[in-house]
Amino acid sequence: MGAIFQSLGRTVFAGFAILVLLIIATGAGARMGDASWWAFVFRWLHVLCGVMWVGILYYFNFVQMPSMPKIPDEQKPAIGKVIAPAALFWFRWSALATVVTGIALAGKYRYLGSALTLGEGHVYIGVGMWLALIMAFNVWFIIWPNQKKALGLVEADAGAKAKAARIAMLTSRFNTMLSIPMLFCMVAQQNIPL
Repeated sequence: MGAIFQSLGRTVFAGFAILVLLIIATGAGARMGDASWWAFVFRWLHVLCGVMWVGILYYFNFVQMPSMPKIPDEQKPAIGKVIAPAALFWFRWSALATVVTGIALAGKYRYLGSALTLGEGHVYIGVGMWLALIMAFNVWFIIWPNQKKALGLVEADAGAKAKAARIAMLTSRFNTMLSIPMLFCMVAQQNIPL
């Protein structure tokens, strides 16, 4: 058992193996040919990607940023050169995957246009989609370019690094703020009638 948990790849593979066993044991696999089954799988992928995206957003805002002043200066390069770049990789790609799977779901169920225009019956999901699109834009076009400067992944002088770090931090906090109503809207669509 220890060999599974010593490797992230083996751990994730084991999670998918348990999932397959669960699908077989419950008989859900018998419906794999149905379009509704694959729509459900896509929704699950959307939620899985979203959990990773918002989870990393919360890690940055609730753990990493508040902890940085407490970390001795000689240890900070480990965060900036190793941990933060890896977290930012998963952060931006899970944001993109969340948006792509969400748009695909809305297209499959034919409410994409209605949601984006906040049409009748799709106000909550539409607001949630717009908030998520703003957040994803921020990840790719504000946070990531500024983090590259702040972390020294691209050339920048000390003043530009400090300014970039502040912009990335403020935008990340803005996304944290937006995540609260965004998550509410995503859940409210199916649970609160307008």
